[in-house]
Amino acid sequence: MDGLLSHVLDAHGGLDRWADTDTITARVSIGGPIWAVKGWDGALTDETVTLDTRRERTEFAPFTAPELRSVFSTGPERVTVLTVDGHIVEELSDARDAFAGYLRATRWDRLHLGYFIGYAFWNYLTSPFLFTWPGVEAHEIEPWREAGQEWRRLRVRFPDTIATHSPEQVFYYDSEFMQRRMDYVTEILGGTLVAHYSGRPKKFDGLVFPTWRRVFRRNQDGTSNLSLPSITIDIDAITVGRGGSS
Repeated sequence: MDGLLSHVLDAHGGLDRWADTDTITARVSIGGPIWAVKGWDGALTDETVTLDTRRERTEFAPFTAPELRSVFSTGPERVTVLTVDGHIVEELSDARDAFAGYLRATRWDRLHLGYFIGYAFWNYLTSPFLFTWPGVEAHEIEPWREAGQEWRRLRVRFPDTIATHSPEQVFYYDSEFMQRRMDYVTEILGGTLVAHYSGRPKKFDGLVFPTWRRVFRRNQDGTSNLSLPSITIDIDAITVGRGGSS
């Protein structure tokens, strides 16, 4: 295992504690101007997201209306909108193909929205432990200086079996091995270059998660446009489910 990754895993609670984790449930507020562009301004300000740590599956409730929830899963990729009592309202298989030809300004329907937040939050809340999954490769690369600090970096390559923003991403860590930034290309947003910052780490049942995230446009030279975040994410609380609990 890469040396930096080993330190990062230990700092976030360790693989042994993660191995006992079945589910993660978080109260989140998702904002930013991108949602108005996509036709969903204010739709995600009070969400409960529950994810399965053993497979890529994420549920959001409420989802765009008080009586609805969304479920994203892979194997194959599928996004479903259901009523709270389980009646299927809409469903889409091979969901990523539905974004073909879409640009940053293209409006999304409810299934597009469910797909994006479904895979994105599963990746956010399972990292860095996700980097130990079969087929995922993580290696330290040269450090980066920003805000008067030097951050160590992991280049992570994901297999096709994991739905994520882009196959290759870079994760930045401070001297305490906490994630400060991640770089990726949002393929389903027309190939947008992104610098995604995170902070305010907190411990929940022995596992450490960032509770503050801000997403900015990234320049070709690696610098960021920090004037206005396109997406904001704030986490109020996280519950870790073990041994079949949630």
